[in-house]
Amino acid sequence: MTTRIEISRDIAASPEAVYAAIADVTRMGEWSDECQACEWHEGFDGPAVGATFDGHNRNGELTWTTQGRIIEAEPGRSFVFECSLMEFHFSTWGYRFEPTASGCRVTEWSEDLRPESALEFSKQMSGVDDRAERNRVTMSVTLERLAEAVEA
Repeated sequence: MTTRIEISRDIAASPEAVYAAIADVTRMGEWSDECQACEWHEGFDGPAVGATFDGHNRNGELTWTTQGRIIEAEPGRSFVFECSLMEFHFSTWGYRFEPTASGCRVTEWSEDLRPESALEFSKQMSGVDDRAERNRVTMSVTLERLAEAVEA
């Protein structure tokens, strides 16, 4: 089962500036409602194809850590990474940056790749019954906080 979600927001900053903020995964906790912090794996210190990192997530009292691997890193254009848990690739997340007259339009998207058989485990781990709806809400929050940070 694959579910794709996209949320867009116009931001009054250049595509390069917004890319620089979002591609620095160590700052993700500043904008995300669920991902509290990210840290690069040993040997990596910035966004490049093949770079890996851990994402530390929280929903209420529940916490879990996922591994990310960057598969696309084009400054000012796109940033995409795969998310895995215990070596199981369960989703892909990405950001597209398009220039506008007043800055750029940022589109955050995700593809949930979990098979039906993994949904119950995911619900128990994260406490989220409807992952698609939760992602829509948290993506909107992420883009709003990102805009506030880069427009300041």
